[in-house]
Amino acid sequence: MKLPTLREIGTEAKLLLIGIPVLIWTLVPIYHMFLFAISPKEDAFSGKLWPAHPTLNNFKIVFYQEHYFLRDFWIQFFNSVVIALSAGALTLMIATAAAFSISRLRVPGGRWVMNLALFTYFIPAAFLAVPMYRTMGNYGLLNNHWSLILAMVTIASPYAIWVLKQASDKLPVELDEAATMDGATTLQLFRLVYVPLMMPSLVAIGTYAILLAWNEYLYAFLLLSKDTEITLPVALGNFLAADDSPWELLMTTGFIYALPPAAIYYAFKRYMVGGLTAGAVKS
Repeated sequence: MKLPTLREIGTEAKLLLIGIPVLIWTLVPIYHMFLFAISPKEDAFSGKLWPAHPTLNNFKIVFYQEHYFLRDFWIQFFNSVVIALSAGALTLMIATAAAFSISRLRVPGGRWVMNLALFTYFIPAAFLAVPMYRTMGNYGLLNNHWSLILAMVTIASPYAIWVLKQASDKLPVELDEAATMDGATTLQLFRLVYVPLMMPSLVAIGTYAILLAWNEYLYAFLLLSKDTEITLPVALGNFLAADDSPWELLMTTGFIYALPPAAIYYAFKRYMVGGLTAGAVKS
């Protein structure tokens, strides 16, 4: 058994010295959110590391919508799920087809289109919010879930196309030639060869698009207004409108809302790094 060298031990020590503070810095806000969630209102700001009388009553209030700000909790949660999944699916469809056309079919001008789409990221998304609002208003889509879905697809697609195109470039072109010689049509090549080989990158991009839409606040706030149409992030902002905000319920709702993306990430984390960086290094 080979013993680690002093250089390797020093490298691991440096990583630990960096990683441990970053881990603590990341977990402390989550821990305090959990403390609020299990604390009665009178103990919420006690400053203790553990509440004197921990309770699950806050979760009961949220689940049974027993507060004015929570009367549409499940509807708003469902809105968030529908919008996130729809945005993820549409982004995947558009980005996969575009990357296949640019990388494998060599469509003339495809690279220019991709680069121009990426150029839109030079403009902060917040600056595009008002033009997007006007555009959706012109098409009669305001206060409609499709307005937010299309906005999220517009924001996510350029990056998704670029990542999938880079990953697609790494696939051996001989696979396409062999499939074509066996009589495969373009659609069969796409469905039977391209998509299965691109699956890790597709999972990563789908996860990215879903989480982007799930966490969106600005566009959701501008494009949706009815209490039964808004997403949960916008509904959480309503808590701050009260003179005596129920912080324990706000944190409980936020904690519940954070669980699905955390579950999605840990379910597909093995695809995330490899999928999102595919093609970043050329061999």
